[in-house]
Amino acid sequence: MEYRIEHDSMGEVKVPVDRYWAAQTQRSHENFKIGVGIETMPREITRAFGVLKKAAAQANHILRPEKMTDKKLSAIEKACDEVISGSLNDHFPLVVWQTGSGTQSNMNANEVIANRGNEIAGEKILHPNDDINMSQSSNDTFPTAMHISAVIAIEDKLIPAVELLINTFIRLEKENEDAVKCGRTHLQDATPIKFSQEISGWRTSLERDVELLKLAVKPLRELALGGTAVGTGLNAPKGFDALVAEKVSAITGKEFITAGNKFHALTSKDELVFAHGAIKAVACDMLKIANDVRWLASGPRDGLGEIFIPENEPGSSIMPGKVNPTQCEAVTMVAVQVMGNDVAVGLAASQGNFELNVFMPVCIYNFLQSARLMAEAIVSFNDNCAVGIKANREKMDHNLHNSLMLVTALNPYIGYENAAKTAKKAFKDNISLKQACVELGFLTAERFDEVFHPEKMV
Repeated sequence: MEYRIEHDSMGEVKVPVDRYWAAQTQRSHENFKIGVGIETMPREITRAFGVLKKAAAQANHILRPEKMTDKKLSAIEKACDEVISGSLNDHFPLVVWQTGSGTQSNMNANEVIANRGNEIAGEKILHPNDDINMSQSSNDTFPTAMHISAVIAIEDKLIPAVELLINTFIRLEKENEDAVKCGRTHLQDATPIKFSQEISGWRTSLERDVELLKLAVKPLRELALGGTAVGTGLNAPKGFDALVAEKVSAITGKEFITAGNKFHALTSKDELVFAHGAIKAVACDMLKIANDVRWLASGPRDGLGEIFIPENEPGSSIMPGKVNPTQCEAVTMVAVQVMGNDVAVGLAASQGNFELNVFMPVCIYNFLQSARLMAEAIVSFNDNCAVGIKANREKMDHNLHNSLMLVTALNPYIGYENAAKTAKKAFKDNISLKQACVELGFLTAERFDEVFHPEKMV
């Protein structure tokens, strides 16, 4: 491999000649061989750095035109657009497990944009610190990248995925309005319910989750940029913070504003904790829904068997013909991962010392993984399972009329205690509720038929 010599304040460093990064990135690449190639800084963060560096250059061009010239701005904008598109991803090799402020990832962005910008300009006009990092610090850029990436992940990936499944449930509700089945509480038979009503519970849970996600996004729209090293805004021109937030909004098409208190913005990560809690709420509901679906589809002969789900692949290497609810299992595993990530996000957010939090990379790594996995798992579950759910009406009807809890319909006519005696006798003697009720002398057969209508209990 061929190398070139780059330098920083600590001296000279050999850097691969075909890479745009420079000395500080190379030092981090060599000093933190932890999860290399596996736990790289999330690409959502790389993209967010492209956004904020472009926005910062545009703001500096207005506020410091003598330093951020037209020529410099043009080269930076073009290089940032390439970072945003992902075409320069190979030039961002650093892992999550680095400095807790994300300084090395900030410098990675500064070096790549500077070197690529110089290449675009055809001359060396850009310096990583003096130009790309102008009016900034790692301490305000990294939390800004965290918020930008979090808003985009929730609004562009997770919410659309949840809404996709909501629409599938709306269709299934309409298709199953006339399907009556046995309800269940405590995993025991309960009073009847329409299958559409059961599905409506799933749908409404997800609709509420979308509401919670939208609430959680609002505080994430506040950006730390402009606080520089400790929140005082040292070396940033007056008005830079508000102007750069406007530029970020214009680039992303999403609303962002400057944080009202930069000392809070640099050290506290409570907005991310709150937002991840909303993601965890999605995980909790999806785990419940996936469990319901695989229980209802259990069988095919010795389980509940009240619904059919798509058969996507063989389920056993030894049992021929076995098919498993694999999409449900994937969703539940992702849900467990998200719940574990919630602990990491919370603990990381608690590690703000004085003017800075130094657990930011691990915080956003887990946050973005949760949003990404949850979104992809929901889409997979929708496309490969939910859309193909079919009611097994014959089995539903059989289970319904075999349920002893239908005896609840007799409460108004024979009283709670007599109804309980009827159910216990039917179960003990393995006879129908009607036969038990008549044998106990609580109702005549004719009167029983007059008052006993399970389909009206929904």
